[in-house]
Amino acid sequence: MNNNFSNQGNFPGTPLFSDGNMVPNQQNQMNYQNTTFEQSYIENILRLNRGKKVKIFASYPDSNEWRDKVFEGIVEQSGRDHIILSDPKTGEWYLILIIYVNYIEFDERIISNPEFYPNN
Repeated sequence: MNNNFSNQGNFPGTPLFSDGNMVPNQQNQMNYQNTTFEQSYIENILRLNRGKKVKIFASYPDSNEWRDKVFEGIVEQSGRDHIILSDPKTGEWYLILIIYVNYIEFDERIISNPEFYPNN
């Protein structure tokens, strides 16, 4: 049984396909009836949830020591390619590259903006 949480080689920017059709991801945005809207990028959702406690599950496929790693802390900042966490228990700060993030767990409700989604 493989208990790691690696994404098995699907990194951001890799085209995704379903039934032969390309599925939009962060690098390819669909245009819904020529309507301009802000996409629901992970960085935007994290910015709306600054100050919340999270667990970030990350995989580092080229590392034996850090193959799968869980970071716990408070969301301080996020950018297009990174997340900054602080751990109030240890006083440590983490700069985590989003390319290695598999998923994020929140201890409370996630704030999201309906403007991120078309036809809401």
